[in-house]
Amino acid sequence: MGEDPSTIRQDIEETRAEMGDTVEALGYKTDVKTRTKNAISDKVETAKAKVSGATPDSGDAKQRAQRMKGIAEENPLGLAIGAAAVGFVAGLVVPSTQVEDEKIGPVADQVKEKAKETGQEALERGKHVAQQAAETAKETGQEQADELRSSAQEKARDAQEKARGEAGAGAQPRRS
Repeated sequence: MGEDPSTIRQDIEETRAEMGDTVEALGYKTDVKTRTKNAISDKVETAKAKVSGATPDSGDAKQRAQRMKGIAEENPLGLAIGAAAVGFVAGLVVPSTQVEDEKIGPVADQVKEKAKETGQEALERGKHVAQQAAETAKETGQEQADELRSSAQEKARDAQEKARGEAGAGAQPRRS
């Protein structure tokens, strides 16, 4: 009972500030349309960032080329191993000669078959991941559209009820 009026005023101001924050948060949570727009724009921005990050500009390409040149100069053995790997893959692609078939035919066939299987597995996995990503994007878009449609219908009903209420209030005779 013996609290100082300035302390009471301060408590009141703090309570008002907290109530304002709470009302603002509740307003945001009930505004599905704005939240949906924000979610969609965030997803669009993320997609744009991924696309722009995946396509390097000319400055990036020059930087990468210079970096690769530096790596090749610093590590010639790694460059040689990489070149051997490229040569191996090219050798698998080029048709074999009769002498090669006689000398290393069965082993080469096994290696080619294994490389083909591994490539096919990687391709199938890539297709699977792409399908999952597409399905997820489709589901998310559908959910957002459903929420937006539901919110729009609700707001339309509210506006219609309000209009009816105002029309009904205006149509009643006034008593004097």
